[in-house]
Amino acid sequence: MEKPQIILHADVSLNYTVFDTKWIPVSTKLVSLGTHAKGEGALQIYEISGGKVELISDVCKPKGFKCGTFGASSLHQRHLATGDFEGNLQIWDMEKLETPVYNVKAHSQIINAIDGVGGLGIGSGAPELITGSRDGGVKVWDPRQKDLPVATIEAEPGHDKRDCWTVAFGNAYNDEERCICAGYDNGDIKLFDLRKMSLRWESNLRNGVCCVQFDRRDIKMNKLVATTLESKFHVFDMRHYHPKRGYPSLIKKAHKSTVWLARHLPQNRDIFMTTGGSGSLCLWNYEYTSKKHNGDHSSKRQLITAAGEAHLLQNSMIANQPISGFDWNADKLGLAVCSSFDQALRVLIVTKLNVV
Repeated sequence: MEKPQIILHADVSLNYTVFDTKWIPVSTKLVSLGTHAKGEGALQIYEISGGKVELISDVCKPKGFKCGTFGASSLHQRHLATGDFEGNLQIWDMEKLETPVYNVKAHSQIINAIDGVGGLGIGSGAPELITGSRDGGVKVWDPRQKDLPVATIEAEPGHDKRDCWTVAFGNAYNDEERCICAGYDNGDIKLFDLRKMSLRWESNLRNGVCCVQFDRRDIKMNKLVATTLESKFHVFDMRHYHPKRGYPSLIKKAHKSTVWLARHLPQNRDIFMTTGGSGSLCLWNYEYTSKKHNGDHSSKRQLITAAGEAHLLQNSMIANQPISGFDWNADKLGLAVCSSFDQALRVLIVTKLNVV
C-alpha cells in the first residue's frame, strides 16, 4: 500500500459513444463529448456534488464531437473549443450552449485532435488553437480572428496526405516562442517551430502515433511523450538535440494493446498516465539520467545525453473497452476523469501522488 492506488470513485453510464472528457477549469464540473448512434453530437455537463456525479446539462448538436479543449480560453470565460466529425471547429460558452460563439469549417474531414495554449494562465503569447484532421492538415487558429487560420501545415501537392491523429502545443515560455507537434497514422512525428514557421525535427516511430503531449506547454521544451499502436510509448528528452541522432528517447511497452493517450499530472510533470486499448490505466514516474556517451567516431566527438527511465507506479484495469479520454484535475491532486468506448464516464482518485 506504499504505492499510489487508482481508486474508482464513481462511474456513469451513457447512451452514446464518448470520445473525450475534460474538467471545466476551477470547478467541480466536467464535460463529456461524443456522438449518438444517428450521428448527432452529444455534449453533457456533470457536477460532482456530495460524492455523486450529477447530470446538469444535456445538449444534442447536429454533428458528432470528437475532441475538445479549454486551453485557449481565459479562466474567466472558460470557453470550450471542439472539433467534430464534419471538420468544424467551434467554441462554446458553457452557460449558453444554444449557439457557438465561434464557428468555422476548419477541415474537409473529421478533426481527430485539438489543443490550446495561451489560456487558463498557461503559456505566454496569444490564445491559439491547433487542429489535426484526417485530411492531413494541421492548422493553427486564433479565436480572435474569424474564418482564416494563423498557419496551415500540410503535405505539398503531389505528396501523400497522411491522417493526422494527434497534435500538441509546447515551448510557449515567452511571447515569441511556440512549437507544435503532430503525429500521423504512418508513424511520422513532426515538430514545427511557429516562430520560424519551419520544420524543426521529424522522425518515424514505425507505428501509428495515437497521442503526443509535452509535459508542460509553458516552459522550454523538456519532455515529449508519444504513444503508438502495438503497445509502445516513447519519451523524448527535448532538452538535448543531436544533429544526427535527434532527441534521446526511451521506448517502453505497456498495456499489451494500443496506447491511446498520455496525460501528465499538472502538479508534477514527471508523473503521467497512459491509457490502453484493453481498458487499462498505467501510472508512470520518469527519472532523469546524467549519463552521456560519445556518439561520433570522428575527431570532433559530440556527447549524447541518454534518455532516462520510466518506472511503473501502478496499473489498473477499469474498463473492457479502449479508454478514449482522460483528464487530470488541475486543482485537486489525484482527481481524474476518463471515458471509454463501453459508453461510460469514470471519476478516479489516485492516492499518494504527493509522496512520489
